[in-house]
Amino acid sequence: MIKRAFDIAVAAVLLVVLAPVFVVLACLVRAKLGTPVFFRQTRPGLHGRPFEIIKFRTMTDARDSEGRLLLDCERLTRFGRFLRALSLDELPELWNVLKGEMSLVGPRPLLMEYLPLYSPEQARRHEVRPGITGWAQVNGRNAISWEEKFAMDVWYVDNRSVVLDVRIVALTVIKVLKRDGISGDGVATATKFKRTDGQPT
Repeated sequence: MIKRAFDIAVAAVLLVVLAPVFVVLACLVRAKLGTPVFFRQTRPGLHGRPFEIIKFRTMTDARDSEGRLLLDCERLTRFGRFLRALSLDELPELWNVLKGEMSLVGPRPLLMEYLPLYSPEQARRHEVRPGITGWAQVNGRNAISWEEKFAMDVWYVDNRSVVLDVRIVALTVIKVLKRDGISGDGVATATKFKRTDGQPT
């Protein structure tokens, strides 16, 4: 109850205060990347239930000669890298928070295709709402392994509190300003997750 009230209060205030920033970013995305301005994708939320995440678009729709989308690193523009470096592309997720689909702090919502790949312990990350930022994001983000990320996600599930959330939000601001852990080695964001327990994927 307290966590949800905290989420609503902060998200509502930020949406109002940052409204001019939203307008400017939307215009820049429209001018540099075209439409749509927003990137929408189905992600697993609380208990794995799907919801539609919303972000500012950072990639083009460039395709190869056979009509297949190019790799993320090839579609991510210089402007898109700038948005990601400062996590500005994540700002529209405040709307997801206000709707109750996400929290300010929690395990990041990943891809639906990853759901059957998690071990029972890793799947516990879905016992709470996904977050705009989280314990893993302030402790390495995309520069750490999937196993480390999931261990930190589960640690958060077991130790979550409003005090911890405030700490993570403060650390997130510092990490964003330092631009730490934005990308994994040799990729635009993070490597694709594959099951690591010896079972077929």
